[in-house]
Amino acid sequence: MANLPQSLSLNAPAYGPGLGGASPANPQSNTNVDRKMQSAEILVLDLSNPDRRENALLELSKKRELFTDLAPLLWNSFGTIAALLQEIVSIYQVLSPPSLSPVQSNRVCNALALLQCVASHPDTRMLFLNAHIPLYLYPFLNTTSKSRPFEYLRLTSLGVIGALVKVDDTEVISFLLSTEIIPLCLRTMEMGSELSKTVATFIVQKILLDDVGLDYICTTAERFFAVGRVLANMVAALAEQPSSRLLKHIIRCYLRLSDNPRACDALRSCLPDMLRDATFASCLREDPTTRKWLQQLLHNVGGSRVAFQPGTGFEHMLVN
Repeated sequence: MANLPQSLSLNAPAYGPGLGGASPANPQSNTNVDRKMQSAEILVLDLSNPDRRENALLELSKKRELFTDLAPLLWNSFGTIAALLQEIVSIYQVLSPPSLSPVQSNRVCNALALLQCVASHPDTRMLFLNAHIPLYLYPFLNTTSKSRPFEYLRLTSLGVIGALVKVDDTEVISFLLSTEIIPLCLRTMEMGSELSKTVATFIVQKILLDDVGLDYICTTAERFFAVGRVLANMVAALAEQPSSRLLKHIIRCYLRLSDNPRACDALRSCLPDMLRDATFASCLREDPTTRKWLQQLLHNVGGSRVAFQPGTGFEHMLVN
């Protein structure tokens, strides 16, 4: 998992330095830019040719950070998005029963990497969303096989959704909430690798940080319980196999939930004890931001267990 492409990093730039980095005063630089653009245009045209598509997918996915304007080029080129969606749809048949090969996984992940480029770019993000293209990725997030080809497929699909939520936009959050993204993320948070769990938790965190998302999760006890149960299970698992990166996102989710009065009341009784004691002290030693979040969370819910306050609508979920 150490050799994953940069696009799957939560800290990766949405798109690289690209064509806009050329200086008009530097003819050599402009010449290089022109060559890069011509190369990108040829590869994008090759996506519509079934005989050349596999190589074009590989080359474009490797070099996409070089082209600032790759996303608009992909979106506006005739047949290109259709070709990428064809790559995605073509492997639905090997999802169940699971028979996805490494070669198939790599090829479709290259297509997904280009869609992530489109989802990241400000000129194409909303076009991408309005076309409901994220829905094509949901079958990949609904898989349960833990084999490496399926894990890469889930992780790269989550990278596309993560690119959408990176930019705080209520319209994006509202769209995702109107679909099955929360259950799909929760499933990955339960059974994925550490990295896919981290990306899925990041997506849930970004949804919660939007007021629309927080209200959605806390509107019913069932939704709150579904999220709370998975977060608690992840905390218990991290006690055995610590991950400061994953713990950071979990604590931020809990802290945001505590901003809702009813959820805060419920957390007073169901916040994991391991977040109240010194279980993760060593894990958080080098992370002052997360320590501050945890301190604020404990302040919000009270440092020790208190009697649950009835009448909040969450009573039944707290009875074991």
